[in-house]
Amino acid sequence: MDKIKLFDVVALTEDLPKYKLRRGEIGAVVEVHPTGGYEVEFVSQDGYTYALITVKKEQLIVLRQKPLHTSRKLVPATL
Repeated sequence: MDKIKLFDVVALTEDLPKYKLRRGEIGAVVEVHPTGGYEVEFVSQDGYTYALITVKKEQLIVLRQKPLHTSRKLVPATL
């Protein structure tokens, strides 16, 4: 599993009903605690924070914006 770093984009791996958050919701790591926890901010599409919580590494998965491997030449789809 990838190391989670400050400002990484992450997704929840489980529901957190206490905070009304569901598995798959996307947030950003805004603090890495020395004890191993992560402060994650969840922001709505209009830019408002709707949750700011501390979670464990096991509750997160790091999302990558581009693949880590090189891809072959892409061929456009035809109709």
